[in-house]
Amino acid sequence: MNLRYRRILTVCLYLTVWSLAAVVGVKQPVSIALAKGESSPKAQVSEPTMNAKLIAANTRLSFKLFSAILKQQPEQNIFISPASVAIALSMTYNGAKGETQQAIAQTLELQGMSLEDINQGYASLRATITHLDPKVQLSVANSLWARKGEPFVPEFLQKNQDFYGAKITDLDFNDPSTPSIINTWVKQSTNGKIDAIIDGKEIEPDTILFLINAIYFKGLWTTPFDKTKTQELPFTLLNGTQKLQPIMFQQAQYGYYANHLFQAVTLPYGQERLSLYIFLPQENVSLQTFYKNLNAENWEQWMNQFETKQVFVGLPRFRLNYGLELNDTLKSLGMAIAFDVNRADFTGMTPRSAYISRVKHNTFFEVNEEGSEAAGATSVQMGTRAAPPQLIADRPFFCVIRDNQTKTILFMGSIIKPQ
Repeated sequence: MNLRYRRILTVCLYLTVWSLAAVVGVKQPVSIALAKGESSPKAQVSEPTMNAKLIAANTRLSFKLFSAILKQQPEQNIFISPASVAIALSMTYNGAKGETQQAIAQTLELQGMSLEDINQGYASLRATITHLDPKVQLSVANSLWARKGEPFVPEFLQKNQDFYGAKITDLDFNDPSTPSIINTWVKQSTNGKIDAIIDGKEIEPDTILFLINAIYFKGLWTTPFDKTKTQELPFTLLNGTQKLQPIMFQQAQYGYYANHLFQAVTLPYGQERLSLYIFLPQENVSLQTFYKNLNAENWEQWMNQFETKQVFVGLPRFRLNYGLELNDTLKSLGMAIAFDVNRADFTGMTPRSAYISRVKHNTFFEVNEEGSEAAGATSVQMGTRAAPPQLIADRPFFCVIRDNQTKTILFMGSIIKPQ
């Protein structure tokens, strides 16, 4: 069989957390082939406390975030964890007030939800992923790293501990070992897949806090690929050139859907609660055309169209590391005020005049014959507006009255004992 492979779009936005709450819909049973036109049965979500509004908000944020990054990097591999970004910013949201709070809510699609509902929703999400499946590892870890001696609102810290399980640590930000301490936590929380999220140069004199989320996922395929069937074959890049790439092959019962834009297949892990969804644009459809149709509304419709049938799948074996700073992306999505040193309002976090100085996001992704492994980490760095210089003449001083236009000094004096 003469197979030609184009660039495969792996819509893995839901590989980690959102799929757990039925954003990807459901697990797709693959043991029974369905008659043509018959839809796959849907599994019922077993966590009645999951907040449907929060999950819908996260779905909208996921595609909005992906689209914004795609505009900045149209010809690069992109792999993000919207879950990690949303959780890190939601922890930060607990300290926002006024217009800043409203702007973050709009960006995260949280309008109409109370802070209590948001926090409880994330607490429920954390609880539901504790024990997923013997063949799946999925962990979510949160932490706050505060500059020693800085004042923080106790309620803000308590909420992050209670609802997000955040580890809170005071550190000497002037100590050269501080970045290593934080990065060690990130490395441990991502099973060694992300080595670092900050470096020493990023801890500036006005930095007072890092809010960090880390997500780690490892899943074994329900039906593993046979390593002996993997072949080195041409993979066609966007510019039409080709490179040799290991392609894994498998024929099995999978959820499958095709329309005029794409073919799609869902590859389940373990007991099928989590799946990897692969979307391959049709031969006559460009990746850019597909992206124009990629949004939360279409996603929900597509998720209901998958049918279980025998599918012959060829999937590249690959590994990638990805990272970017999200400042400009989040500003373009409506959060500019949170980065504004003069306008940001985080008085729910600290009495200081704080603002978001940097948001960084790093990920890892590997697909092989056994399964997939992915990790994501997001760091929100908080800075403070420098206090205005103070000059209080409460001791002897020198003074001059000068004509600034002609530069003529008119008077000069030493005041040592004001009368």
